[in-house]
Amino acid sequence: MSSDSPRRYAIYSLAASITTLVLKFGAWGMTGSVGLLSDATESIVNVTAALMALTAITIAMRPADDHHTYGHGKAEYFSSGIEGVLIIVAACAIGYASVDRFLHPQPLGHLGLGLGLAFLSSVINFVTAQIMLRAARRFDSITLEADAKHLLTDVWTSVGLVAGLAILLITPDWQVLDPIIACIMAVNIVFTGISLLRRSIGGLMDDALPPEELDVIAEAIIKHQGPAGSFHGLRTRKAGSRRFIDFHLLLPGDTSVLKSHDLCELIENEIKSRLDQSEVTIHVEPLECGSSYDGKKVGGACERTLTGRCPNEEKAS
Repeated sequence: MSSDSPRRYAIYSLAASITTLVLKFGAWGMTGSVGLLSDATESIVNVTAALMALTAITIAMRPADDHHTYGHGKAEYFSSGIEGVLIIVAACAIGYASVDRFLHPQPLGHLGLGLGLAFLSSVINFVTAQIMLRAARRFDSITLEADAKHLLTDVWTSVGLVAGLAILLITPDWQVLDPIIACIMAVNIVFTGISLLRRSIGGLMDDALPPEELDVIAEAIIKHQGPAGSFHGLRTRKAGSRRFIDFHLLLPGDTSVLKSHDLCELIENEIKSRLDQSEVTIHVEPLECGSSYDGKKVGGACERTLTGRCPNEEKAS
């Protein structure tokens, strides 16, 4: 394994999550603040999510085998999906604790030192999240991105919590502010969890690549196939950082196998040079044959959806 790999950054996240977990529970133990307890509870989710991310990335990095011929990249979506569920569960626990504190208010102690520990944990999470976001872009890893954004959410909620509770240092009679802040945090955390779930489900359901990447593919095809050619049935999906692309390429029927192969190689290399970790499969069909115009049957996109024109599928009738 390379010393600079996604797994290395997942280990960074795990170490940071464990460190902040200790700091935040220490802050809660000193103060008794339900707001700080909610922050510490989310840190449990951070540690669990970091472990899931490390496991998923380790699996996703395995090469394709006889049982997983497309590789193991989708393991990353399981990780981010489970992380989304854990975040929502943590938010429910925070909400429950907040309601209980509304009903049974308690004075807070050692607030200054507790807030200092909470702020220090936020600094650690912020630095770790920035490092992971850069790594997520470099390795095109949804798992690292999800974990980094989760840490950033934790940062902003912690900063908001510290700022809110700092008011109690000046006006200690406003004890109700503690559960109010915790409730706001719970709602924010729920939205984070739902966002991660939606992206994970999209990956597992083979959502197509984004429009800007589809345009890159169409440009590469049109650049090399010449004015007589056309294409349809462009289908794309993503598994972790790997992109899978297939389409039907229509060429004049008298094009030799060798020329067709060379053309496909040019198109594949063009796509791979512009979209990292792309696996391209091209099915060549003769322009003159009516059965070649089977875009409606195959599904996927055609030139009409990408460049404003489409093969004349009426030939198939």
